[in-house]
Amino acid sequence: MNATAATHTATAPSWSLGGIEVHRVDEIELPRQTGPWLLPEATGELMDEAPWLRPAFADADVPRLASHAFAVEAGGTRIIVDTGIGNDKVRANPAWNGLDTDFLERLSAIGFAPDSVDLVITTHLHTDHVGWNTRLNDGSWEPAFPRARYLVSRTEWDYWASVEMDEARAQMFRDSIHPVRDNGQYDLVDVTGRGHEVADGIRLRPAPGHTPGQITVELRGDDRSAVITGDSVHHPVQLAHPQVTSCVDIDPRQAVRTRHDLLTGLAGTDGLLLGTHFPHPTAGRVHAHDGRFRLHPEPPTAVS
Repeated sequence: MNATAATHTATAPSWSLGGIEVHRVDEIELPRQTGPWLLPEATGELMDEAPWLRPAFADADVPRLASHAFAVEAGGTRIIVDTGIGNDKVRANPAWNGLDTDFLERLSAIGFAPDSVDLVITTHLHTDHVGWNTRLNDGSWEPAFPRARYLVSRTEWDYWASVEMDEARAQMFRDSIHPVRDNGQYDLVDVTGRGHEVADGIRLRPAPGHTPGQITVELRGDDRSAVITGDSVHHPVQLAHPQVTSCVDIDPRQAVRTRHDLLTGLAGTDGLLLGTHFPHPTAGRVHAHDGRFRLHPEPPTAVS
């Protein structure tokens, strides 16, 4: 599949936290078959138990998912959290292979030109979270954000350095990870316990399970806070049913524990949950609901 700008919405929803602005920057809407593959337990019957999921987050039978990044401005620091699938990449998944989108132009349109970005935070080293780390230039891969420091948890980096990768994952490292490392732009961060603050109001917290070193990104503004999920929560159906796991979770039991702890901490607070793969409306407050959880969507404070 060759995705183009025509597949995208035309705007970047934004939420103000008081001194911190966070924007959703679209890459592509993921194909309908992604939901049943990624979350095989999330059947139509299971979603019937949470009617609030439809129509925004699911159709009659299938969870809807998207690929986007979050662009964050905090105290003059420009940050990108996860970089999606990327253009021109050779990928085994046909929906991700050879994309041609206007993602960088979308970033520039909201004031995040690639050479103005200070930090790129990677929640975990999976193909759909690192693709725009690099771009193709005269046949070679180069960092897409030439001034930025790229941050990843040391636990995550060490895990992938210790395992034998299949060819598809090795290809992803060759085109999206190694060029950044070889350019001296990767920083490994120890994310343990209470987390690690990387900028004013920006804290990385451990969220293992999906991968051993996955992190979430906590944003603490003057008025309220938010959490960017990474893949600790793939889809809002996992609020209603936190036991639903992804087919690519490395440690499914730990993933469930991490998700439950995250949702319990947010439930009943004013904090926003920002889903890395949630379709629009993307953000919401978490409420406890009949012994489970529910997302109450919150519209953006602005559209850029």
